Amino acid sequence: MEKKKIKLDIIGLSYSQTQSGAYALVLGEAEGKRRLPIIIGGPEAQSIAIELEKMQPTRPLTHDLFKSFAESFKISIKEVVIYNLVEGIFFAHLICENELGETQEIDSRTSDAIALATRFNCPVYTYEFILSSAGIIMEDGGAFPEQAQLEKKTPKAGKGDKYSELSTDELKQLLKEAIEDEAYEKAGRIRDELGKRKES
Repeated sequence: MEKKKIKLDIIGLSYSQTQSGAYALVLGEAEGKRRLPIIIGGPEAQSIAIELEKMQPTRPLTHDLFKSFAESFKISIKEVVIYNLVEGIFFAHLICENELGETQEIDSRTSDAIALATRFNCPVYTYEFILSSAGIIMEDGGAFPEQAQLEKKTPKAGKGDKYSELSTDELKQLLKEAIEDEAYEKAGRIRDELGKRKES
């Protein structure tokens, strides 16, 4: 009997308190309150953020290249399935389809799979045993429980970070320049500051 798949939505990205230079990708149960935090690397986090924010890098990132390569040979990604969790590591499959309708499962790091899912606009699924094991139920008010060890979605500016003192127009110009220079870490911090202003 095939296991029932549970659809996930991308909730956001936050800085990881547990690993320096890493991020927590937060996925949420589409029809429930559970959240699934997954620790991913900085480059993958920036790749996901750039696509979510519809930024246009001056040159294709690795995941953009993969999409162009796949589409050139009429291959699409139909869905992403996070199918296993072993010692804190999530495992994912890309379910791909060619022009003849033939499907193929390809093993992938979960961070790469999500970055590609955002580009192919395909759904992301997981299974109940993974959500039961690693899922976090949102508290009233929408905040993560302390044991989740996640920071708020928009981090506060650090020492020496002057972005909070700039106008929104100045930040947008800086963001454009950072993307043109392919300084995606800087672009991410500027995007965080802009996001913080939208929420306030």
